[in-house]
Amino acid sequence: MDPPFNKVLVANRGEIAVRVIRAAHEMGMDVVAVYSDADKESLHVALADEAVRIGPPPPSESYLSMDAVVEAALSTGAEAVHPGYGFLAENPAFARALEDVGLIFVGPPASVQRRVGRKLDARRFFSAAGVPVVPGTLEPVSLSEAEEVAEEIGYPVVVKPAGGGGGIGMSIAWSPEDIKAAFERASAIAKSAFGDPEVYMERYFPKARHIEVQVVADSHGNVIHLFERECSVQRRFQKVVEESPSPALDEDLREEVTGYAVKAAKAVGYVNAGTFEFLFDPGSERFYLLEVNSRIQVEHPVTEMITGVDLVKLQFLVAAGEKLPLSQGEVERRGHAFEARIYAEDPLAGFAPSPGVIRRLREPSGPWVRVDSGVYEGYEVPQYYDPLLMKIIVWGRDREEARLRMLRALEETVVEGVRNNVAFHQLVFEDEAFAKGDLTTRFVEERRVVERLRSFRARRRPLPWRSQREVAKEAPKEVVDAWRLASRIGV
Repeated sequence: MDPPFNKVLVANRGEIAVRVIRAAHEMGMDVVAVYSDADKESLHVALADEAVRIGPPPPSESYLSMDAVVEAALSTGAEAVHPGYGFLAENPAFARALEDVGLIFVGPPASVQRRVGRKLDARRFFSAAGVPVVPGTLEPVSLSEAEEVAEEIGYPVVVKPAGGGGGIGMSIAWSPEDIKAAFERASAIAKSAFGDPEVYMERYFPKARHIEVQVVADSHGNVIHLFERECSVQRRFQKVVEESPSPALDEDLREEVTGYAVKAAKAVGYVNAGTFEFLFDPGSERFYLLEVNSRIQVEHPVTEMITGVDLVKLQFLVAAGEKLPLSQGEVERRGHAFEARIYAEDPLAGFAPSPGVIRRLREPSGPWVRVDSGVYEGYEVPQYYDPLLMKIIVWGRDREEARLRMLRALEETVVEGVRNNVAFHQLVFEDEAFAKGDLTTRFVEERRVVERLRSFRARRRPLPWRSQREVAKEAPKEVVDAWRLASRIGV
């Protein structure tokens, strides 16, 4: 089968750039990497066929520079650009800029991105299309209106940036006394992170679960779902553990939420891979659409593990104008999968990033363990970007087998030189409530995971280890054995 493109550019860095490069190579495509000065020695640069410097370390001068990325693609003869996640992945102006110069954007077209990218616009659109959204406002809210609106919605409420995503800037108000501080914090972060200070308000469900549905659509009107993922274990509204299938859903509820996702995708004319995120209220067994992530997700390997479908390869095929190679009836789910995001961060210091040099690294392996990584021993984790080091993904015949496999994988994992959250994950996967599948979006707070971490001694498999420097120092001088040499060359 001919590759969908001859050469593609990956407009990202870290583990997702490595992931995309590997898929492209398996499909027979050449790959161009882009890098900032901070990433010159990065793994994604080493794996690509070509690499182009696009600027200094700050993202605004490199990975967020549309002109630099477009020029890199044109100058190297790339035919398509895969944005990964983050940076320019959900920027309709970037998709349009590529379209204007004849390059293919491996993602939804600019028109779709505009419709789903701004949360308030998406809420209005999908509400009108008959897809339930979280109770709240459909227009921006001012500080003078906030308290009255909160009373109408009912406490607790969450104040959200109108133009943002990924949980950034969200603030909870539990009572009228909290409104002003929550509003001002959300608005300030919204302006800083997204250039848009407008915020809106939603009802906050403390006992809710976060359920999302993976969809893929082609340009011929075909839309399929690849089941759901549960992402309720979060810190600061950002996911750290994902799994599929959700332990909270039976087949009727699963059919309901996947049906909503497909309906929403068709309504908006979605093309390529995307995720429709829902809030699930266990008490009422109701789903509410939260947002649409118009890109590949960090947690996409969970879906790949239970379905056997390579989502990145599907992205390339759809971007090339091909029909989906499988129908809904051909998508099968088998077993259970978990993903643990390993960050260079300090959970005991508010999950603050921990840049620095990785002095020692051992990644887990073994049956049904997958590691998507963008680092190596001796690599310097830069201070400028998200500190995600790797993702550990495991599969099991059922949830308990997968959970125990993850614990084994975490015990094998060694990351030294930078603070990290491996022990945090061990506490999560050992937790009694987690083992039972009793989860909410406040799991980390309610189970006091961080507090317990202060007295937790992480377990580590005592495998042998010697540094490369020690090996080189102790290595004997080479001696040629004439007898063995003769046996090799047949003398």
